[in-house]
Amino acid sequence: MKTRRSLLALGLALCAAAPAFAQAGDWPKRQPIKLVAVFPPGGSVDQVARILAPQLSQQLGQNVIVENKAGASGSIGTASVATGPGDGYTFAVVFDTHGVNPSLIPNLPFDTRKDLAPVILLGTAPMVVATPAGSEFKTFADVVAAAKAKKNVSYGSVGSGSLGHLAMALLGKSGGLEWTHVPYKGGGPLMQDAIAGHVPLSVASIFVTKPHIESKRLRPLAVTTSRRSPELPDVPTVAESGYPGFDAPAWWGVLASAKTPPEIVRRMNDEINKALKVPEIASRLAGQGMTVVGGAPDAARSFIDHQIDTWAVVVKDNNIKAD
Repeated sequence: MKTRRSLLALGLALCAAAPAFAQAGDWPKRQPIKLVAVFPPGGSVDQVARILAPQLSQQLGQNVIVENKAGASGSIGTASVATGPGDGYTFAVVFDTHGVNPSLIPNLPFDTRKDLAPVILLGTAPMVVATPAGSEFKTFADVVAAAKAKKNVSYGSVGSGSLGHLAMALLGKSGGLEWTHVPYKGGGPLMQDAIAGHVPLSVASIFVTKPHIESKRLRPLAVTTSRRSPELPDVPTVAESGYPGFDAPAWWGVLASAKTPPEIVRRMNDEINKALKVPEIASRLAGQGMTVVGGAPDAARSFIDHQIDTWAVVVKDNNIKAD
């Protein structure tokens, strides 16, 4: 009797698992794949998704479409994937705010670690600390000296709780630097005021800042990644400027619902890694200021978990609130 019950339980378990096996077995033939870009059209997340979609369509033999689902620092689009069916036909393309949102936004409608399966870390990029061309700051050391002397140094970022804001808060706390944060509603308004000299320092992505460096209206002082950027090879890192180990990269990743069969996650990871090696794709992503990373899902999870832990401490220590 016991053996019969065990066999019955095994049979029921296999029956329950059968739809998932079938789902994984015929993936991606059943329907188009959706990449949910969690920020509006025109931004870097949208552009990265649209660079990848045609190449993935070609590789998979299935339409890959991009849908923008923006709001709440990317958490609305991410929630739609986290709470979705987990059938392998919907993925989120996220930005660095994904690692900040758990500590910054109360009552997220999903558990960032449990409800999402990282597929791949697409790449990272530095943010640039820059100053108007006519500024008194010639080097990052000048900024540090002024901040230590409490000379009312202020910096602008693309918003409260943005990675630029958190990076400068972290640097200020660890380096004993005193400066004032001026939040803007995005990169456009920040750059307008920076160029006009209304804010002495700006912290924004290389993608947003580089055109104004090239036009000589802004002077770059440092980048926030641990290594220099190939896009700005002559600009030192914050780490080189007296803060060893400092690393605050912008980053992009692809996530799936945690309910997605692991074999689909692995297959999508393989396909995206393959796409990232296509010279045209790599070149276009580099044009966004991105250093391509790729790698396995476990590496993406480890990176994202570290980001969540790092910025949670900064948010708490500095009592940072979202806009």
